Amino acid sequence: MSKQDLLQTRLKALRAEIDEHNYRYYVLDQPQVPDAEYDRLMRELQAIEKDHPEWVSADSPSQRVGAKPDIGFAEVLHQIPMLSLDNAMNEEEFLAFDKRLTERLASAEHSESIGEYICEPKLDGLAVSLRYENGLLVQAATRGDGSKGEDITLNIRTIKSIPLKLRAQTEALPQLLEVRGEVFMPLSVFEKLNQEAKQNEQKAFANPRNAAAGSLRQLDPAITAKRELAFYAYSVGQVSDEFKLASSQYQRLQQLKSFGIPVTNEIAIAKDKQAVLKYYQQIQQKRAQLAFEIDGVVTKVNSIAQQEQLGFVSRAPRWAIAIKFPAQEEMTQLLGVDFQVGRTGALTPVARLAPVFVGGVTVSNATLHNMDEVERLGVMIGDTVIIRRAGDVIPQLVAAIESKRPSDAKLITAPDECPVCQSSVEKAAGEAVLRCTGGLICSAQRTQAIKHFASRKAMDIDGLGDKLVDTFSELKMIEHISDLYQLEAGQIAKLDRMGEKSAQNLIAAIEASKDTSLAKFIYALGIREVGEVTAKNLANHFIELDSLMKASAEELESVEDVGPIVAKHLQLFFANPHNQQEISALLQAGIHWPSVEKKSASELPLKGKTFVITGTLSTMSRSEAKAKLESLGAKVAGSVSKNTDALIAGEKAGSKLKKAQDLGVAVHGEDYLEQLN
Repeated sequence: MSKQDLLQTRLKALRAEIDEHNYRYYVLDQPQVPDAEYDRLMRELQAIEKDHPEWVSADSPSQRVGAKPDIGFAEVLHQIPMLSLDNAMNEEEFLAFDKRLTERLASAEHSESIGEYICEPKLDGLAVSLRYENGLLVQAATRGDGSKGEDITLNIRTIKSIPLKLRAQTEALPQLLEVRGEVFMPLSVFEKLNQEAKQNEQKAFANPRNAAAGSLRQLDPAITAKRELAFYAYSVGQVSDEFKLASSQYQRLQQLKSFGIPVTNEIAIAKDKQAVLKYYQQIQQKRAQLAFEIDGVVTKVNSIAQQEQLGFVSRAPRWAIAIKFPAQEEMTQLLGVDFQVGRTGALTPVARLAPVFVGGVTVSNATLHNMDEVERLGVMIGDTVIIRRAGDVIPQLVAAIESKRPSDAKLITAPDECPVCQSSVEKAAGEAVLRCTGGLICSAQRTQAIKHFASRKAMDIDGLGDKLVDTFSELKMIEHISDLYQLEAGQIAKLDRMGEKSAQNLIAAIEASKDTSLAKFIYALGIREVGEVTAKNLANHFIELDSLMKASAEELESVEDVGPIVAKHLQLFFANPHNQQEISALLQAGIHWPSVEKKSASELPLKGKTFVITGTLSTMSRSEAKAKLESLGAKVAGSVSKNTDALIAGEKAGSKLKKAQDLGVAVHGEDYLEQLN
C-alpha cells in the first residue's frame, strides 16, 4: 500500500472516530475520551487535510462544530452560525496566532495594527443561544452542529441567573437580541450532586461539564431546575437593525450586563500579546479558587472593526483563539493496584499507571479511594482509564473505557492481610474503608504516627521533618514513638546532611517537647477522629490522663463533640495493651504537663458561651486570648454568626466587627480579657 493510500485510510479512520466522539459528547452526554485526546485527533485530521486540501469533504468533522441535535428536542436554525474556536495548546502557539493576525492586518490597505485583546476564562460548560424579542426571552437553543441546535427554552427558563425579561437602562431595548454564552454547573453544586448520587448508589458525573450538559438536556425541566445551573454571556448573535451595538467586544459585554445578563467578572482588556500571556498565567494560578471549572483562556481582538476585517474560516473566527491549560484529563493504562497503609491503618487502593503527562506533571500513580469506589467505577487491571489531576489535587482515576478492555483484564481484589505487617484487615459496619488491625506494631502506621506525634499542633518537635523520621525508621533508630526520647546527638550527627550542631539542636527540641499540655498529648497520640478541638474538650473535662483512659462510653459521650463513634475509638485505643505500654514509656521518658484542678460550673463563668476574636491585640497574642477564654469554659469560633455571644475586637477590626454590629452581638475591647479571672 502506498503512502498516499495509508494517509487516506488514516483520514477515514480519524473522521469516523471523531464523529463517534461527537455523537457521544453532544447527543448521549457520555464522552469516552478526555478533551486532550479529542484535540489530538482533531489536530491530526486538520494536519492531513492541510497537506491535501483536495481530500477535504463537506462532511469532515473539521468543517463543522459538533453533532446533530437530539431527536428529543425540536430543531432550531441559527440565523448566524454558532462557530467554535481554534485552540492554542501553549504560549508559543498563541504568539504564532498573534503574528498571523498582525501580518494579515498589515497586508490590508489603510489598516492599523492590533490594538487590544479582550481576555476571559474559557468556561467548561455548554454553549447556548438566548433569543429575546422586545426584552422577553422567547427561545433558547444549544449550539448543536453550529447551523442547527436543539430547542431547550423550557430548561433555560429554570436557570435563575438568566433573566426572563431584560432590564431597560439608559438606552431602549433592542426589538431582537440574541445572546450567546455558556451554561455551566458551579463546583459546589457539582460536588453536592455527586455526593447525593453516591448516597443513592447512582452513577456520579465525571466532571462539571458533563453534569451541566446532562442537566440542560433533560426532557423534564423540573429535573433541570433542581440542578442549580448558571450562565455567563460571552457574545451577541443576531440583533435588530434599529439597535446600535458598541464598537468593541468589551463594551458589547457591558451593554449585555446593563440589560441584566450575567457576565463574568474575570474579563479583562489586554493592551498587547504580552498582557494576554500575563492574564493567562494569572488565571491559571487563580484557577483552583474559582467557583466554576475552566480549561483555558479565550482571547479575542477587542475592536469589532478589526474582527470584521479579519473574518472567519470555515468553522472558527480568525480573530479569536482559546489558549488551553495543560490537560487535566488524560488516557493511560492501569497496570496494577497497590494498597497503601495510612497513619490510622486505612488501606487505600492506589492505581499503578503507564506514565502519562497530565496537569503539567508526569503521573504514574492515582488514588482509587476505597473498594466501594473501585466497584462503582467498574475498573479492572489492564483497562484503558481516564486520569484527572486538577491543581495540586492528588491524581484520581475517574473512569474506565470499557470498549478498550483487553480480554485478559483482571478483577481488583482487596487483601485479607495488611501488606505491611500481615495483620488481619477489617471493614467496620457503615464504613467504606478497610483497616489494618495491627495498631502500633504496624510499621506503616508507626512511621506516620511518629510524624503526627512530632507535628506542630501536637508535640511540636522543631526540626524533626518527615524525611528525617523516614530515615530514623529505615535505619531502625526509632521503632516506637517513645524511642524518640532515647535518641542521642552522636547517633544523629553520623547521618547524611546532619552535623553535630544540627543533631544537638534536634535533641534540644525533643527535650523541650516534654513540657506540653494534656490536650496536645492526647492529640499527639493520633486516635482516630480525635482532632485538636476534641482533644482539648477531653482534657478540659477529665483533667487527668488516667481518668480519660478508664472512662466509660457514657462518660466519654458526655464530653462536647464526642459521640458514640468517637467514644468507641477512644475506648479501643486505650484498651489496647500495646498503646498502654507506649503511653507509659512516654510518661517515663519525662513528658509532663501542669496539673490543673477541675473547676466546678460556677468557676467557669463563660461555659456555654461562644466568642470570636478579631483585629490586633496589644497585650497578648490571639492564641493566648483564645486559651484564656477556653480556660473559663467558652468556645472560640472563627466567624461571627447569630449564635455568637460576644466579639473581642482589637485594632483594625474589619468585616467581623461590622457583622457583629449588624447582628447585635456584644462587642468588647481587649481590656475585657484582662478583667476575666
